[in-house]
Parts: sequence; structure tokens; C-alpha cells
Amino acid sequence: MFPSSYGQGREAAKLHDLNEPLIDHAEGQDFLNEAFKVIMDEVLCKGTDVKQKVCEWKEPDELALLLDLELRATGETQHRLLQRVRDVAKYSTKTCHPRFFNQQFAGVDYHSLAGQFLTDALNTNICTYELGPVFVLMEAEVLRGLRQLVGWAEGDGIFCPGGSISNMYAVNLARYQLFPEVKTKGLCSLPKLTIFTSPESHFSVKKGAAFLGIGTDNVILVKVDDRGRMIPEDLDEKIKLAKSQGAVPLLISCTSGTTVRGAFDPLDHIADVCERHKLWMHVDAAWGGSVLFSKQHTHLMKGVDRANSIAWNPHKMLLAGLQCSAFLLKDTTNLLKRCHSANATYLFQQDKFYDMNLDIGDKSVQCSRRVDCLKLWLMWKAVGSDGLAERVDKAFIHVRYLVEQMKKREGFQLLAEPEFVNVCFWYIPPSLRGKEGNADYHDRLAKVAPVIKERMMKQGTMMVGYQPLGDRVNFFRMVVFSPLVSQKDMDFFLNEIERLGSDL
Repeated sequence: MFPSSYGQGREAAKLHDLNEPLIDHAEGQDFLNEAFKVIMDEVLCKGTDVKQKVCEWKEPDELALLLDLELRATGETQHRLLQRVRDVAKYSTKTCHPRFFNQQFAGVDYHSLAGQFLTDALNTNICTYELGPVFVLMEAEVLRGLRQLVGWAEGDGIFCPGGSISNMYAVNLARYQLFPEVKTKGLCSLPKLTIFTSPESHFSVKKGAAFLGIGTDNVILVKVDDRGRMIPEDLDEKIKLAKSQGAVPLLISCTSGTTVRGAFDPLDHIADVCERHKLWMHVDAAWGGSVLFSKQHTHLMKGVDRANSIAWNPHKMLLAGLQCSAFLLKDTTNLLKRCHSANATYLFQQDKFYDMNLDIGDKSVQCSRRVDCLKLWLMWKAVGSDGLAERVDKAFIHVRYLVEQMKKREGFQLLAEPEFVNVCFWYIPPSLRGKEGNADYHDRLAKVAPVIKERMMKQGTMMVGYQPLGDRVNFFRMVVFSPLVSQKDMDFFLNEIERLGSDL
């Protein structure tokens, strides 16, 4: 029963609008057309032009005022909204810029970008075939193509919201396979479990252990060699030690392309250890997995076909656009679905008129799952496997050129010869050269990279990351993989580091 006041006042005055949609399609489409022009100009034209800045640096308080972030009760005019779009584009970091070397994603692929636009326009979920018929089939085919590169004729997989989630899926599946009762009885039914990884693996291994209730103290770090690669002999010893202490070894998380140094763990030898101890072998190839496209460099992942699971992020080296993260499984027993399923009857009715195996939502811990396969599929269709291999090979060529040029200049000191496309180095300004024996040398050297980074950011000329590692003080990590870069950009990079740091 409605109250007697129902329909009176403002609500009654609006009743005549109920026969009309709240959104004016013509007005909305006009706005979208104009917004696309801004995106094309500010992001895809200026953002890829070396004459333009990588970023327009503003301090947080100033930026907040410029953007006028406050949300209000009344809406704004189309003209004002377009200015908002321009401001967002102007003051955002241009990761598509040829001189953005800061992260393991960069550049732009226009076919992939078209796939992203289409994905957002369709705005669907990939949990059931009726919601995403095109994408259920497409995801299966893209995953099949990636597994084929690994060397698996069969298997399973899913696109995840990032490599961190892929790594957590691996741990969850390994645990469920060994102790299926965990799904119903929880952690109290389990013994102490241990995970093995290297100290240079991604932080998501420890985060996953915390999130899944295994505990970060039960992540055992295996020694690495002087290039940052896991030492299989130490792995074997640490597994034996864990067993002797009453723990149950669960999973080994190897890395193909570590975040900082780009190291590739020796997968074949690690696989021998896994088979000997009957452990799940997971390969975090979020960064390095794309070498599998290249005949010249696929050897870096020799033995990957012996793994149980793989995390691979095509949004990194392949430029598929954030986010595009594949989790691949060798399993053919429907482990992914058995582990994660909740059998919601409002989604997965058992009397549907089509094949229920096409409803893939129960493989995921999510319900709403974004379509991430279209941008990779469209890009792969556009350039083919050969074109993607060429991108990988070109990145290695640029790295060789950069390293050769570094060796010809004073002040550039490599941590080691790069194995991948991560070039890690110190820039030693003139004031510190020849003073390596001074007591304060490393303290002073540690301050160089942060100052150069601040200067490049505020001037907007380029972006590159830095970090310490173990007992090594701050050094730069240059990642070279965008197909938009040229040797001229490598030369500019070296010149700019010298210009920004020569007076330190």
C-alpha cells in the first residue's frame, strides 16, 4: 500500500517524463564524438610525439584545484565536460609516449585500442554464453593459441584482472588439488603449507600467501645466482628442510622475467626438482612470457611446457593494453571450475537450451568479469604471430644498442649484462668518479637516481624507474620494448641522464 502522499510534489511533476528516456541519445553521441576528438588529439597525437612532454607535473594540491574534483548535486554543460576530458588527458602521464620507460607497459597498439573501445561500448560480462557469446568462444581460442606457444596441446585457462591474481589462482588450485576438503572445511583442516620462490620474484607471491591464509612466514626464499636466477640445488635443499620440519611443500613459483633484473629462472632444472618432490610448478611469466613468440629468444623459457600453470600478461611486452592477463593451465580435469564453482542457480541453470559448458563463469572467483580477450585477439589478427615475434626481437636489438652505447660513455655502470630487456645501471656523476673507495660513496650514489628522476618528471622529458636491490643502492631500471621507440630515443635517453645528472 503506497502512502497517501505518493505521487505528490516534485515526483508528481516529473511523471510526464516517464515516457521518455533519461538519457538523450543524440546529445550523448555528440558528446562522445567530441570527446573522441580530444582523446585523439591530446593522448594519441600529442601523447606519442617526442616533441611533447611525457607528463605535465603538478603538485597534488595544485592538480586537485585544476581538475575541480568535487562532485555536486547538479550536472554541468557539455562544453564544461569536454574541458574536463581535456584536463584529464593533459595532466595524465602519457604511457604511450616513446620516452616513457618507467613501467613494463608502454606504447600503444591501435588495433588493441580499438578492441578496448569496442569492449567498453558492448559493456558485457563473460560469465555466461548468453551474455557474451562472441567472447566466450574468442577467449577459448586466444587461450588455446597461448597454450600452443607454451607447448601444450590441451589445457585450460582464464583471463584474470592482473598477473597478481593469476599467481594467486595458481596457489589456490595447487592447494585444492592436494587438499580438496579446504573448499568446505577451510584452513583448520590443513597442515602447515609452504611455498618456494626467489627473493626477486613478484611481491604478489607473498601477498597471495597472506590473502589465502598460508602466511608470509611460510613463503621460503630460494637463493639466486649473480644474475638473479633461482638456484635449483638450493631449492631442493630447502624443500627437504621444510619436510623435515613437518611442513607440507605446496608450490614452487618460478619467474620468467623478474620485475627488476629481467632474470629467467632455469625452468627445466626446477621442473626436475618439482617432479622429484611431486610439487606444483607455477611460472610467473607475466613479464617474460612473450619471448615464446620469438624463435630467437624462446630458449629463455626452455622447460616451461613441464609447468602446471603459467601467468602471462600480454598487456606488457605485446602492448595489448591494460589489463590483459592470461592464466594458463595444463590441467584437463576441470580443476579450475571444481575449485572455484559455487553453482549459482540464477546464472547457471541446468536446463538451458545450449551447451552448459559454454557458461564459464564458475571458473572464476569473480562474478562480473571484464572481456580482456578482444584487444589481444584483434591485435594478433592484425599483425599475426610473426608480427608479434618481430616486436620481441626488435626490443632485444634496441637493448643491445643501448648497452653498447652505455659502454662508450663515462659514468654509466651496468649491474650486469642484461638477459632480457631490463637494463639496470648506475649513473655516476663526475663528482663521484674515481671515489669508489670513499666511506660515503654509496650513500652519495644512492641519492643520484632519485634527484635525476625528480628533475625528469618536473621537466617532463622522459620517465624511467629506479630502486635499490638487496645491498645495492638505488640504480635505474630501463625497460625497452615499445615498438614506438627508435635508436634515436636510446641516444636521447643517455644524453638526458647526463644532462640531468652531470652537476650532482
